[in-house]
Amino acid sequence: MSARKQECFAYDDILREGGHFVAGEALQSARKAVTLQWRNGKVSITDGPYAETKEQLGGILVLEARDLNHAIQLMSKHPGVKAGPFEIRPAEDLSAMVAASERRRSVTK
Repeated sequence: MSARKQECFAYDDILREGGHFVAGEALQSARKAVTLQWRNGKVSITDGPYAETKEQLGGILVLEARDLNHAIQLMSKHPGVKAGPFEIRPAEDLSAMVAASERRRSVTK
């Protein structure tokens, strides 16, 4: 294992210990991607990533942070930033929608 990967895993452990690391996975090559898209009333399947770009998504980390600035603080210390760009995106909070759906299902049973 490379020194950079070891540094990344060590920092992921720090995020876990701080209660910020929710999930993380490395992704296989974009050459192995398949894209699904709705076209003409059915699902269309094409080989490859959705968009052809110079940079490809190499993995995903899901963090628990107070806000975007807190996420930036946490990830700016991640050793992986030295290897390439990191994109930080807030996740939608769907908990209210999920709870409403569960209530509707429990009424119809």
